[in-house]
Amino acid sequence: MAADRMNELQAALSHHRAGRLPEALRIYKRILKKSPDNVGCVYSLAMLYVQQNNYTAAADMFRRAARIKPDLVDAHYNLAVALGMSGNYNDAALSYENVLKLDPRHANARNNYATALLQAGRQAEALRQYDELIAQAPGSADAYINRGTARHSLKRVAEALADYERAIALRPGFAEAHLNRGNALAELRRSDEALASYQKAIALAPDFADAYDNMANIYFHLGRYEQAAAAYDKGLALQPEDSEARSMRFSAKMHLCDWSGFEAERDRLLLAIERDEAANPFVALAVSSSVEDHLRCAKKFSQARFPAAAPLWRGEIYRHDRIRLAYVSGDFREHPIAYLTAGMFERHDRSRFEVTAVSFGPEQERGIRQRLQGAFEHFVDVRTNSDEEIAALLREREIDIAVDLVGFLENARTNVFASRAAPIQVNYIGFPGTLGADYYDYVIADATIVPPEHVAFYAEKVAWLPDTYLPTDATRAIAEPTPPRGALGLPESGFVFCAFNLSYKINPAMFDIWMRLLREVEGSVLWLREYNTIASRNLRAEAERRGIAPERLIFAPRAPLAADHLARQRQADLFLDTLPYNAHTTATEALWVGLPVLTCLGSSFAGRVAGSLNRAVGMPELVTTSLAEYEALALKIAKDPVLGAGLKQKLAGNRQTHPLFDTARFTRHIEAAYAAMWRAYRDGRPPASFTVQSNAQIC
Repeated sequence: MAADRMNELQAALSHHRAGRLPEALRIYKRILKKSPDNVGCVYSLAMLYVQQNNYTAAADMFRRAARIKPDLVDAHYNLAVALGMSGNYNDAALSYENVLKLDPRHANARNNYATALLQAGRQAEALRQYDELIAQAPGSADAYINRGTARHSLKRVAEALADYERAIALRPGFAEAHLNRGNALAELRRSDEALASYQKAIALAPDFADAYDNMANIYFHLGRYEQAAAAYDKGLALQPEDSEARSMRFSAKMHLCDWSGFEAERDRLLLAIERDEAANPFVALAVSSSVEDHLRCAKKFSQARFPAAAPLWRGEIYRHDRIRLAYVSGDFREHPIAYLTAGMFERHDRSRFEVTAVSFGPEQERGIRQRLQGAFEHFVDVRTNSDEEIAALLREREIDIAVDLVGFLENARTNVFASRAAPIQVNYIGFPGTLGADYYDYVIADATIVPPEHVAFYAEKVAWLPDTYLPTDATRAIAEPTPPRGALGLPESGFVFCAFNLSYKINPAMFDIWMRLLREVEGSVLWLREYNTIASRNLRAEAERRGIAPERLIFAPRAPLAADHLARQRQADLFLDTLPYNAHTTATEALWVGLPVLTCLGSSFAGRVAGSLNRAVGMPELVTTSLAEYEALALKIAKDPVLGAGLKQKLAGNRQTHPLFDTARFTRHIEAAYAAMWRAYRDGRPPASFTVQSNAQIC
């Protein structure tokens, strides 16, 4: 009988080696029915499942082989590989541990063990294994690049860079090491060196799409959008289905106001979002007005980039004398969000709230940064900390409410929130929309921004503030005196339409309206911000194509100080908003200096902000509900000097009497929202949407 089984196994192996897998499978299963502990057959069947990419079945068989013969190193090793291939990284790590118990010098097992730990988010443990591996094999370039990856994920970027450079020294033609070196240099803000490193990776591996994409990302964040688009093109030629790179390429073109193929590219991006393909959610805000699209895009992005991790907070109810509130941001610096929030931070009631800033952005020695440092009870600089360490910090400090002021913006630290570092986690200001992740409990909004019928399109519960969701600073300085029109390059007479939104928010449909207004209003000009010279050149060319003299578009250069930029806006007559992405901070600035803002109420969070601001400052007549109405009202205001002057006069009075610029009132309202969240948590109730009543007091 034993001989017969051996012959059967030899027959199965023969079929297996010849690639006749169905025949081999049939015989393996027949043998195991008669001899379930035949370890050779179990192991061979497991290898067959691997060939079929059936890693779950393969893992079951390798596990069975290891039970039959516990000292079979290959069974434990291949079990770990199969578990890793199926995404079970923690289980894979456990199996690699078993291999190393049997054979402590199994280099592949230790390397893969460290990789599994890294993939499981256990960076510190992975790092210890890479240290051991390098001690055993100091000449391994792979070990150095992998240890660099672990160090990089722990934000030990300088040490990671040293590892990447050691890998390159050991293997100069190691393209991936050059790529990773570029990533480290980029994070250290050594952009030129990072670009050179990516170019070296491409020289070594011309089909290295990731190197092109990372190079494009550097160019994008440097504002070199033309070079970014060209680099994205090269990456997409190699990976045409990379929807995220395609979305970033489209965004680069929008920053340049390069509208060649605009409709086709926009429609392709919208189709990718509908198909649940990866796309940058921030780009989607400027392309789609659909809240459903935004939710779908955010969900996909957060699941891919920031999956939920093992929670650090395990349901404890903290008992503190004051509510511990932490704002987590990379923008406690010269940034629009800093100017919006400074007054609110300063006015927090310290008898009720212990307020901490958790700052991971660049340090600045002057300006708004100094003011912000004085506004908080605790200001913690975590630039060099890993996401894991920042999350642990929030947990150790027993933060009750952690507020993410970044979301999906540049250099996001969303993984801090994915680790559930605090019992209450809030999405606020940084990203104007849902973040699509269950680990955010609330999004702060108002009834204009998120009407009740839109709640289903938010992963978070909604905390509705009574006036507007956006804070302002009632002490923000405006330079005096107001510069004359001539000094600003504006005509001394004639109507000045102002559109100071970022260039990527301008699209052909909005521009068509603006050009028709210039055509209808004799002597009028359109005043825009000069964000980049290529965009300015393209917009002038687009104006000329529509029959408008290009010199009627006037571009304002960057002002020396924020107060100077505010002051010059007094010389405009009407601010023209954009859709589907409204003015946000830009609209508050215009309203603060007394410049009326004409907006069209969109369908999504990003497209409803200026409507919220206008209502909060008592100017609802400037909130239109269609682009046709928007265009007609703009024309009416431009042609009726009495109407235009009346709007300015009304706004000047409302600035002092309406809620928008009442920072103390706003702070009371947002504190009431935080208190309501805290009471629900303290009482053991799950998060639920709620409304803060006007002039609510904290209780």
